[in-house]
Amino acid sequence: MEKALLEVEGLTKHFDINGGILGRKIGSVQAVNDLSFTVMEGEILGIVGESGCGKSTTGKAILRLIEPTSGTVKFEEEDVTSLSSEAMRKLRKDMQMIFQDPYASLNPRHTVEKIISEPLLVHGLKSAARRKERIQELLEIVGLSSYHASRYPHQFSGGQRQRIGIARALANYPKLIICDEPVSALDVSVQSQILNLMGELRDEFQLTYIFISHDLSVVKHISDRIGVMYLGHMVELTEKEKLYAHPKHPYTEALLSAIPSIDPDLKKERILLKGDVPNPANPPSGCVFHTRCPKAMDICQQIKPEMFETEDNHFVACHLYD
Repeated sequence: MEKALLEVEGLTKHFDINGGILGRKIGSVQAVNDLSFTVMEGEILGIVGESGCGKSTTGKAILRLIEPTSGTVKFEEEDVTSLSSEAMRKLRKDMQMIFQDPYASLNPRHTVEKIISEPLLVHGLKSAARRKERIQELLEIVGLSSYHASRYPHQFSGGQRQRIGIARALANYPKLIICDEPVSALDVSVQSQILNLMGELRDEFQLTYIFISHDLSVVKHISDRIGVMYLGHMVELTEKEKLYAHPKHPYTEALLSAIPSIDPDLKKERILLKGDVPNPANPPSGCVFHTRCPKAMDICQQIKPEMFETEDNHFVACHLYD
């Protein structure tokens, strides 16, 4: 029986909008709304959606890099949201993040050795010789050489920098890694190398990933299950084969119809959504997707659909199915 490593229940994050002469709160941006999902040990859960749907905020809120407004996050049955900052610092050994921009996430003034040794020092590896040994080991694991340790980030390509970011995330043998669009800033040829590396590392070190991306083909390549987000809400969640073969939510159908095909004879019906994504500071009533949905009904404007299981392990939040 698979064990749940991470349980997210009702996760919500709203950012205050301040205005006026006194800078008082005049509203809030609803970045993430009432998100619930479970990640099993050794699984790769993909989270997809267009820019601004709350994917990255979700990842940061799980690690408490930003504080959630409400909801609970349980990691190995321990409630992360109620921990003190000192207890959270200790837990971060097990929960790491790989950031989107390999250019911005590495300190340009530090050598690679200093960048990777920092998490080792923070979590108590005092021996300089042991740290040096671990750094060389990590660089080789991610496909770099030990002599790269004395170089600075500007001396590396984007793909190599992301490998350094992965080495830093692996330093303290984490159990969960949240990958925030880790290949979106890289060339397509380099993307596949990094994805293959991440797949190999998962098998070698029994890692669990949450893989955040806006690219459906990247997520398909690496994930076991996929959650689709729209305007801060999870609208569909299932295994990748089911999602790509039988999408249930109209938004998922529209996203999948936009994937280019390499088969010139395959005539694919492109679903074009009307209008723009609504303002997250003033989301629509009922189902957040109803303003752009080609299958919208009257009930969609009034009542927010709940996430429920339409068939074995296929969850969807849509009135078409209830």
